[in-house]
Amino acid sequence: MPTYAYLILVLGWVLWLTPFFRARQAEKPAKQVDRRARWGILLVAIAYTLIWQGHFWERSPQPWQVALSIVLFVLASLLSWSGARALGRQWRIDAGLSADHELVMSGPYRFVRHPIYTSLLCILLGTGFLITPWRLLLPAILLFVIGTEIRVRIEDNLLASQFGDRFSEYKKHVPAYIPFPK
Repeated sequence: MPTYAYLILVLGWVLWLTPFFRARQAEKPAKQVDRRARWGILLVAIAYTLIWQGHFWERSPQPWQVALSIVLFVLASLLSWSGARALGRQWRIDAGLSADHELVMSGPYRFVRHPIYTSLLCILLGTGFLITPWRLLLPAILLFVIGTEIRVRIEDNLLASQFGDRFSEYKKHVPAYIPFPK
């Protein structure tokens, strides 16, 4: 793999990851956590593991793959930074609600209900187009979508239990994590 591709890959991941290391998680434990969402995390982790299995050091990406990866890395970084910032101290790895939880509908949450999952999809695709053969990328995408759907449904149920009609109305007008389809 050419040196510039390694540089794009490393820079894309560092820019995307940085806001999560900087984010302050809630100081108090969540009042309600649904640990079933961890199954979704597991499937997404397997998807990410798959994209690194294709002897990427032997590959030489085409110019279109490099360009598409750069676009996806930039989008992933914008969404991770703006999503983590909009959530503030409500950001957590587990699907849970704080006692003082707020329904965030500003920033990237105006366009998708789960922009951090959108950023996860973008980083998966950006990495995949750059280094992964199709025979591994396609099942990785499938596992990612299944895992993310598990998390989205669990988190949406938690939010609906806390915010009722307000969340239902928001859900009606804003897609989950892929812009446009509702």
